[in-house]
Amino acid sequence: MLCLNFNRKETAVNSEYQQELSNSLPVENGVGETNGDELKNDSSVKNEDLDDIPWSQRIREKQQNSSTSKSVKRPVTPVESGGEEAQPIVKKSADKKRKTRQASSESEEEYTPKKKSKSSKSKPEKPTPKSSAKKETKTEEDSDYDDDKPAKKKKKSTENNLVKQESSSSASPTKKKKKAEEEEEVWKWWEEQSPEQSDGTIKWRTLEHKGPMFAPEYVPLPKNIKFKYNGKPMDLSPSAEEVATFYAKMLDHDYTSKPIFNQNFLRIGESDINAYFLSETEKRKARSKEEKKAEKEIKDKEAAEYGFAMLDGYKQKIGNFRIEPPGLFRGRGEHPKMGCLKLRVQPEDVIINCSKGVTIPPPKGHKWKEVRHDNMVFLFFNLRRISNNNMSFEGLVSKSKLNLGLCVTWLCSWNENVLFSNKYIMLNPSSKLKGQKDWEKFEKARKLKGCVGPIRDQYLLDFKSKEMRIRQRAVALYFIDKFALRAGNEKDTDEAADTVGCCSLRCEHIKLHEELDNQKYVVEFDFLGKDSIRYYNRVPVEKAVFKNLKIFMEGKEPGDDLFDRLDTSSLNAYLKELMDGLTAKVFRTYNASITLQDQLDKLTNPDDTIHAKLLSYNRANRQVAILCNHQRAVPKTHDKAMETLQNKINEKKKEYKEIKAELKKNKNDEKLQKKYTRVKEQLVKLKTQHTDKDENKQIALGTSKLNYLDPRISVAWCKKYDIPIEKIYSKTQRDKFRWAIDMTKEDFIF
Repeated sequence: MLCLNFNRKETAVNSEYQQELSNSLPVENGVGETNGDELKNDSSVKNEDLDDIPWSQRIREKQQNSSTSKSVKRPVTPVESGGEEAQPIVKKSADKKRKTRQASSESEEEYTPKKKSKSSKSKPEKPTPKSSAKKETKTEEDSDYDDDKPAKKKKKSTENNLVKQESSSSASPTKKKKKAEEEEEVWKWWEEQSPEQSDGTIKWRTLEHKGPMFAPEYVPLPKNIKFKYNGKPMDLSPSAEEVATFYAKMLDHDYTSKPIFNQNFLRIGESDINAYFLSETEKRKARSKEEKKAEKEIKDKEAAEYGFAMLDGYKQKIGNFRIEPPGLFRGRGEHPKMGCLKLRVQPEDVIINCSKGVTIPPPKGHKWKEVRHDNMVFLFFNLRRISNNNMSFEGLVSKSKLNLGLCVTWLCSWNENVLFSNKYIMLNPSSKLKGQKDWEKFEKARKLKGCVGPIRDQYLLDFKSKEMRIRQRAVALYFIDKFALRAGNEKDTDEAADTVGCCSLRCEHIKLHEELDNQKYVVEFDFLGKDSIRYYNRVPVEKAVFKNLKIFMEGKEPGDDLFDRLDTSSLNAYLKELMDGLTAKVFRTYNASITLQDQLDKLTNPDDTIHAKLLSYNRANRQVAILCNHQRAVPKTHDKAMETLQNKINEKKKEYKEIKAELKKNKNDEKLQKKYTRVKEQLVKLKTQHTDKDENKQIALGTSKLNYLDPRISVAWCKKYDIPIEKIYSKTQRDKFRWAIDMTKEDFIF
């Protein structure tokens, strides 16, 4: 019999499911259907009674008045001169394309017809009226988020490329109009009501969405692919076979070589299944353009159906609308639960959050676990004090029917069976609720700027307190403030990876050096932080801190807590007394942002080129990443990329020397002078890229940029030094920080 080890903690959800698995692996497959009533989206339905004629006439008149001669010459017909057939051609062409669009069920993607919509009679028509019609049709159907592809260069007029040519001629106006529409559809919530004017209690009035998209049903293996146990082929039920494939897919991964992973999931021989999936992977890589395009259309259709919510009448993107498929839990680092089975999430496990009166139908044959209407924030203080009978935090909230601040921003929620933690489907970072939350976070950090002086003075005094509890709190706060350590929480190492923060440091995580590298009172940190990333640092500290650490460690074993009279909740409770809303995390945000501001002021030279200024920005960002311990492994392709870049530099140097020598002979050659200047700038750019790439090979700049750095610092810097914001933020990041880009002036200072 095939046996698997699962998390044996009993839960109400999927209890039968787990019992079957422990016996013979007949895992109950979820239906996973995605059918149901589609979310009504009036914003995507355009009014068909647009003023087609006036619009096309305006385009025609504009093109006739301009002295362009780039259009392809074709015979003039009565249609071109504004005859009776001009209007029907425009209307019918648009209507026919619209019907074709609906029939193919394509979702909000730019539409390029494969066939002409008119007979040969319309072929000799000038491109002006017809391009107008095509432009109007495309404008109606373009999505809000797909980028236009650049128009291809026009070719000579032939019957085969006529449609492409006309589409190309209208691409530029379509792109401009599409961008204008995108600007119109942006919800500038910060202009309607500034964030500081909101009381922060009610987060939304109406919320409507489609619900989550469930994982697809399991597709059984081909009959010739058999599961083998002790070398003998065996027939499994489809559900048991599905679980076996989870492991088979990972045979080539490092996880299957880890004892903990194999202990949690009994190692079984599945070489045939593994080979099958490897062949399927190769087939997927070898897909044709048509197959990739068809898959993209399916994904776009799913995104159009499930990827948006209506919040207070505005269309907002959803972050990730797909529920995680079943599989094997991996975790990070040496997680004790790696290899445990993640069960399939059923609709009966999911809680829906929406406004009253909104009906979100579950998949056919299923029902939701619960439907809530949570739109208000309730604050909790000192929950540990008001809980009783060892009631868990989750149980307390559930029993009281109250909601956390986080609750109002989620659309769907369920409890996963491995770590028994809540999972959420949230709005996209570009949404109003996320933007407001970011604004509040950075404003709180700015508020700390005015309070940090007295706070520091106080913890310096507390180093000499008569109470050991206060001394430990002061030293911990010193670490959090000076070295941007995370606060850290107590963990059960049987349930989670052994990662620590400041308050959960053990004696084994630090070493004290009276003198090291010509520095006195040095503390050596060495521990695993968040995501099992090693934090190693040697730093000089205040003499009082050093002496207190010696006292804290006296008579303790290496595995004992360094701060045995302190925890995160008591530290945060103390901080709230110093400033409203202050927590240990606010210190991390404050120190990251103030470091970026100081470094930019110090490193930026107004006379530098754009590339030199960007190098200064990345160096400032890197100082923040080092402070926050945002590390990464050196990319496997780093050496090859550096070699390629160095070859480009060598070639450019050679070209530069040749042009320089030639310019000495022809000093008055303006064309050669321009070429010399251009090549010189290109060489400087390549050298800057080489330096930047090498300096950042082990540093992750993106984490701090997205989570800890006030975007207004970067936006103001860009505006002050005429740096395109696209050089700092990607399109997704610009959407996330649209509020900062729109409202920040160049004189902003954190």
